[in-house]
Formats: sequence, structure tokens, C-alpha cells
Amino acid sequence: KEICFLNFRNFIWLGCEYSLSYDIIPFDWTVWYLKKKIYLISTILLIVDQFVKHLVIANISYSDTIFLVPKFFYLTYVKNTGGAWSIFQDNFIFLLCISIAAIVFFFYYLSKKESYSIIEIIYLGRLFGGVLGNFIDRLCYHGVVDYLGFIFGSYYFPIFNIADISIVCGGILFLIDSFGGDKHGVTSRTN
Repeated sequence: KEICFLNFRNFIWLGCEYSLSYDIIPFDWTVWYLKKKIYLISTILLIVDQFVKHLVIANISYSDTIFLVPKFFYLTYVKNTGGAWSIFQDNFIFLLCISIAAIVFFFYYLSKKESYSIIEIIYLGRLFGGVLGNFIDRLCYHGVVDYLGFIFGSYYFPIFNIADISIVCGGILFLIDSFGGDKHGVTSRTN
């Protein structure tokens, strides 16, 4: 269940004597396995998101509309140079920095956390996969590729993509977990 890594201390390069004292650092496979699930969810969502975006770019002309359900659901190809609902429009550097900060925070959070509930695994995977999908778009296209559109009567809902759905679902699961979800998580520590 545990494997140990050696951490050498006091190793002197320019001296005649070498001190090879070391500490044993335990490696907890349970935490690694739980983090692997988060990365797996993120990777699957990222691959699906980028694959569908590639299909949209290759097969739909910019701003064209293809109705799948007349007067309700359509596919299109647009670039959103802002954030959600086009806020911060044309602020490429700011939005790129926000994405990078979210990615760095995600890795920091995972490096410090030692137990996860099932709902945490799901929402962290969804949030990270969605942020990465839109981050890649910002780097490659200087905007996020959006393609899913809905019409409700005379109201055109803002166009979005799979990464956006992933972020919203992850955010909702985070709120559910924060206000009453399972607080006992799958832990890596054994008593």
C-alpha cells in the first residue's frame, strides 16, 4: 500500500566526506488514485470538447447556423473573445491570466488536499477540464470557440460549448457540496 522515496540530505559535492543520511517519505497510493480519477475526468472532457470544436471549425462556416430542432436548438460557429456571456469582451490578456491563475490554483489545491469525496472528484474534474478547454481556445484562436445555441421564444440564449457546460455543472456540484454535501470524503489516512 505504501512505497517510499528517499530524500538525501547533507550530500556534499566539493568535500571528501559525504553524508548520506536520508528521510523516508511515504507515498500514499490512495491519494494518487483519487487524483488520477480527477485527471481522467478532465482529460475525457478536454478531448471531447476539443474534438467537437475541431469538427465545428472544419464543417461550419463562421456565423452560419444549422438548425437541429427548428426555432429551438441550432449549431453555429462563433468566437467569444470575452468571458461567460461575453463579459470582458476583447480583454485577451486579462482572460488568459484568469485561466492561468485557475490552472495554477487547481494544481496547488490538489497538491495540498489528501482526501476527496466522490462529488469533489466529479466537480474538480469537470471544472479543470472545462477551464483547460477554453484556455486552449484562447491560446490557439484568441477567443473561445462556441457552437451550441438555443432559442426560447424571441430570446436567443448566449451561445456556448462543452467546456462551458462542464464548468457550469462543476460549479453547481461545488455549491451543492459546499452547502450540505458529503463532508467525509474518501480519505488517504488510516487510523
